[in-house]
Amino acid sequence: MSKALSLDLRVRVLAAVAEGASHRAAAARFGVSAASVSRWRALARTKGDARPGPLGGDRRSGRIEAQAPLILSLLEATPDATIEECPSSDEMGVVT
Repeated sequence: MSKALSLDLRVRVLAAVAEGASHRAAAARFGVSAASVSRWRALARTKGDARPGPLGGDRRSGRIEAQAPLILSLLEATPDATIEECPSSDEMGVVT
């Protein structure tokens, strides 16, 4: 699995850009991609620093948990239903 580059490297790259280096020049100097420099700069502008976000983990359970009352009511109504018998989210009008 990939690993985020260090905050120290990100800060040094952004400092080089702030001193006038182009994204491509800073990327070549520090051995990263120009796209990474652009992303880090945008991250620093929007969030105030270039800290990496969390990697991996669960990203969908919040959407599923939001539908818990509906799912539980369907299970109470027909506890022996199979997956094929369950209505699709489109049929129930659920917005994902």
